[in-house]
Amino acid sequence: MAKKGLMIDYLLCTGCHSCEVSCKLEKGLPTGKYGIKLAEDKPWQIDEDTWEYKWIPVPTQLCDLCEERTAAGKVPSCVLHCCSHCMHYGDMEELAKEMAELDRKAVLFTV
Repeated sequence: MAKKGLMIDYLLCTGCHSCEVSCKLEKGLPTGKYGIKLAEDKPWQIDEDTWEYKWIPVPTQLCDLCEERTAAGKVPSCVLHCCSHCMHYGDMEELAKEMAELDRKAVLFTV
């Protein structure tokens, strides 16, 4: 069986936190615990009135890629609820091919 993983295209993440919220609800995690956590990269100024922010979703040690959901043929909760569609779940080899085709920064995670 092929190894499954999570691909995150950081250029598409809008910082909406839906991955955090859906994970916390799916796993029943208490306050302060996360299966995936958005980290904020340093903002930079584009012009006098405009700033750019970059959000980086990072799976934590509590992430098991929604083992129960994926065993039932579903995608992880964070992927299902990602508003910007920056998260993809599947076979690592297929995700690596997709990442290469994107020709931009994306990261693969597995547990």
